[in-house]
Amino acid sequence: METRAVIIEEYGHADQLKESTVTLPELGEHQVLVKVAATSVNPIDWKLREGYLAQMMPWDFPIILGWDVAGEIVEIGSAVTDWKVGQKVFARPETTRFGTYADYTIVDDHLLATKPENVSFEDAAAVPLAGLTAYQALFTHGQLKAGEKVLIHAGAGGVGIYAIQLAKNAGATVITTASEKNHALLKELGADQVIDYHTTDFSEVLTDIDLVFDTMGGDIQADSFKVLKSDGRLISIVGDPDEALAKKVAVAKSIWLQPDGKQLQEIADLMEAGKVKSVVGHLYPLTAEGVKEAHELSATHHAKGKIVLVNE
Repeated sequence: METRAVIIEEYGHADQLKESTVTLPELGEHQVLVKVAATSVNPIDWKLREGYLAQMMPWDFPIILGWDVAGEIVEIGSAVTDWKVGQKVFARPETTRFGTYADYTIVDDHLLATKPENVSFEDAAAVPLAGLTAYQALFTHGQLKAGEKVLIHAGAGGVGIYAIQLAKNAGATVITTASEKNHALLKELGADQVIDYHTTDFSEVLTDIDLVFDTMGGDIQADSFKVLKSDGRLISIVGDPDEALAKKVAVAKSIWLQPDGKQLQEIADLMEAGKVKSVVGHLYPLTAEGVKEAHELSATHHAKGKIVLVNE
């Protein structure tokens, strides 16, 4: 099966992105072929493009980036029983060199979730990687429970927006940091308190936090230990916590996302019920030029919500 795709043939700047035709692997018996309606941009995309993950993922070129997809199943493997051609789905596929910046992509059947009828392909494509990252940080690793206080750093970012909503739905008190222009949005999504990091040092105004979700690292991560209870937890997605600081709390660790279709279906059900929504701040076409512009915006860390690529 051949597909048009946006690829890289060597690591480097956004100029390396180009359109090409790529031959996909044979469909496995527990895989489906999805016609891509939309995908989204995450920091892993441009970090991999620049070569930062080359040792962790020593892949051959060409590489199709992108690990979010929303679209329609057009072919199923011989052992697929739960899915059929024509179903509208979304997923965080396995991390392979055959990503989702393409007209067609392959997804393992256990990683699929049904796209809710009331959610657009663009809004669905924004969810899997960021939404699952938030879900696993808060619940799988952070063990967040109703009545607890959670601090979510950078609430207006791609992951933060889902984390706020998921934490609120779980019955937690949600505190987040964001620039003032995003405060109204984040309160609408469920944040109980929003701290303007330009004017206020969160570590001077907060105490007794049960869980910190660290999306920033560095000094912000270090300062987060000041606000945690002694039995508190810190879950990071950007780097391992300092060992001496980590000993002062119950849990402090850095996590790496595991794709999970069942968890994604839980988020889909919340979206269908109107309890979780995507905030798509930027749309670009799924072309080499569109991806280039999207990567450059993502790398500034100042995108509002998610950046989505639409396959028109």
